[in-house]
Amino acid sequence: MEGERPLDDELQRLREERLRKLEEKFTGTPGGGVIEIADGMFQNILQEHPALVIDVWAEWCGPCRMVAPVIEDLARDLAGRVTFGKCDVDQNPRIAASFSITAIPTLLFFANGMLIDRVVGALPKEAIKTRVMRAFGAG
Repeated sequence: MEGERPLDDELQRLREERLRKLEEKFTGTPGGGVIEIADGMFQNILQEHPALVIDVWAEWCGPCRMVAPVIEDLARDLAGRVTFGKCDVDQNPRIAASFSITAIPTLLFFANGMLIDRVVGALPKEAIKTRVMRAFGAG
């Protein structure tokens, strides 16, 4: 049945693409993508990423939309040195509550699983980068 071969190839390609997307979502892209942080996997991510900055945000938050491209740029600029993640407070209330987040955007800085710094509000890229460099010695 020769007609089945292209279908098998297409299914395999779709499986590989889906697996790649899942891996990127949970481990970050090699090129420095921003990973999604959720309540259920938070502790694992803390253990896997010794230098981690989490952008706590919400879709309805205007200042959060200003910070998002800055976080994406820094994730690319500092790939391999600092991991950047995003945590939607509306979908992950346990993380927000455990760090007493009362205003967004909030950036949480973790070194080896420990919270070492926090930034509240929409700061410009250079100000955020300075805080990252101070926290992790990355630059």
